[in-house]
Amino acid sequence: MSIHAHPFMANSVDAVVDEMLGAIGAARIDDLFAQIPADHRAREPLQLEAALPAEADLRRDLQNLLSRNAHCADYLSFLGGGCWQHHVPAVCDEIVRRSEFLTSVWGTPSSDHGRYQAWFEFCSQLGELVDCDLVGLPVYTWGCAAGHALRMAARLTGRREVLVPEAMDRERRLVVDTYCEPPHMPNHLRVITVRHDRRTGGIDMDDLAAKLGPQTAAVYLETPNAFGVIEQAAPRVAAMAHAAGAQTIAGVDPLSLGVLAPPPAWGADIVVGTTQTLGVHMHGGGGLGGFIATRDEERYAREYPTLLVSLAGQDAHGTYGFGLSLVEQTSYGAREHGKDWTGNSVYLWAIANAVYLSLMGPRGFEELGALLVARANYAARRLAAIPGVSIAFDGPIFKEFVVDFNATGLRVADLNAALRERRIFGGHDLSEDFPEGGQRALYCVTELHRQQDIDRLADTLTELISHAK
Repeated sequence: MSIHAHPFMANSVDAVVDEMLGAIGAARIDDLFAQIPADHRAREPLQLEAALPAEADLRRDLQNLLSRNAHCADYLSFLGGGCWQHHVPAVCDEIVRRSEFLTSVWGTPSSDHGRYQAWFEFCSQLGELVDCDLVGLPVYTWGCAAGHALRMAARLTGRREVLVPEAMDRERRLVVDTYCEPPHMPNHLRVITVRHDRRTGGIDMDDLAAKLGPQTAAVYLETPNAFGVIEQAAPRVAAMAHAAGAQTIAGVDPLSLGVLAPPPAWGADIVVGTTQTLGVHMHGGGGLGGFIATRDEERYAREYPTLLVSLAGQDAHGTYGFGLSLVEQTSYGAREHGKDWTGNSVYLWAIANAVYLSLMGPRGFEELGALLVARANYAARRLAAIPGVSIAFDGPIFKEFVVDFNATGLRVADLNAALRERRIFGGHDLSEDFPEGGQRALYCVTELHRQQDIDRLADTLTELISHAK
């Protein structure tokens, strides 16, 4: 019998454990995991190293582990595909690290007036950028936002099928599939994939027309898509969806809206996308941020699963107040009976986003968008000039593009390994996500890439390919 508690778990002595098991009617701890299939459980103890005896030893061990990482501060990176290396102004970090934002957990609009105002500013500024009057507080990721939006469309239309593009980031697609639930679950939505045009990289309009029908709740379209291609047929897609009685959902990178028309201008009903590009650093193991925005109509507002921040008028001193609207329909207000379960939040990133948006302004987005287009096209031309290398699609690109290495006879994985030896992260290998394309990679160029960086990549690839022959 254990009479000593675990140093981090005061209630771990046997007597307390037995008391808790008795209170819930369980004979032993294993009974709590009976619903997990046996083949999903560990059959033998994990082979863990012995506990470290001192904090200094733990610190040294963690530093040794971390030193094995190769990261973008030391390597030249051309990776993108859902998490992008953009400049984060120092003031974004300065403000989100302030104690009133960083350590605040949850309070009333009165006790947390400044935070509520910052949230309201985030919604207002992002709404102006995407040309939507109603914006919710951000959810965990772009994939979560897309999943919620598809379910919103299903509730609005009463239909049970959704069309999504083949040219979609695979991780984001998996999240969407999870939100739409397996067939045996009561809220299952059937997810139908629409092929991409093998020449342009955009959506295949004939395939869309064949799959769009009376059970379609929504057509989801990303522009730029997962190949970096700008969807020129977006207005036609929206018109076809509306003619079939379906909602049009647009997925966007907000940075593209400095040079591209906002989705409602070409017919989108619901707009979703990432907020990571708006002043949030790259990181793993946490939410990057995703947003949902619509017209300010009651039928849309009633389907939001997220928190909505509203202006509450002025007090006697002329100070505006802020509050939450329709909180009773969210999982915060109704738990499992809410419109959807939003899970973990990234509300701190909304503060960073608000700071970034205020710094950029309309002219800043226009200049940055033009720069991203110019640098991506320069990089595409430089790489396409390498013998055996070509650009996979001829559609217009924003900041990402797909490079085809098939004619070189080399594997993308081998090229990327050789690039890493030269302190360069090559493009994301698409040979597993899109095997029909063979040896292709998604390359990303941002405002942080100088011309000499792009030239270094092109020269290094030229050398590697020529030496391999």
